[in-house]
Amino acid sequence: MKVSKLDKIDREILSELQSDGRMSNVDLAKKVGISAPPCLRRVRALEESGFINGFHANIDARALGFQVKVFAMVGLISQAESDLAAFEQKCDTWPLVRECNMLNGEVDFILKCVAPDLSTFQTFLTEELTSAENVASVKTSLVIRESKENVGVPFEIVEERANQIT
Repeated sequence: MKVSKLDKIDREILSELQSDGRMSNVDLAKKVGISAPPCLRRVRALEESGFINGFHANIDARALGFQVKVFAMVGLISQAESDLAAFEQKCDTWPLVRECNMLNGEVDFILKCVAPDLSTFQTFLTEELTSAENVASVKTSLVIRESKENVGVPFEIVEERANQIT
């Protein structure tokens, strides 16, 4: 199912679930203006088509004692596909790494990391990340304050684009 194949109700379902993934199917159906059984069928079809990858709670890391957030810009020695994939697999094994994104330009990857304190992050940095195979350089930036963190996509733009297509 391509984006252009989604109708207005599908887009509304996605928008509502992005805002509140705990919403009951009955409440979701009411919000999008259809009955519960077809709403559930649509949600399942959106899951099967890959538009919905799962449902997650938005956990407050600081409330659980993770006071440090760091972005690490990683340069690799080799950018051969097998080496890029090996680094991505290694990132999957590091619990402090919460996101791993490959970039173009001067930096090969940017990692979003969380840690309970600077000492824990420093240990990870020196004993794991900088010593990992194929890592040439690591530059880090400590987050001082987070002013915005929105997950998902801006559905107002999705609707704009959908209206341009039709």
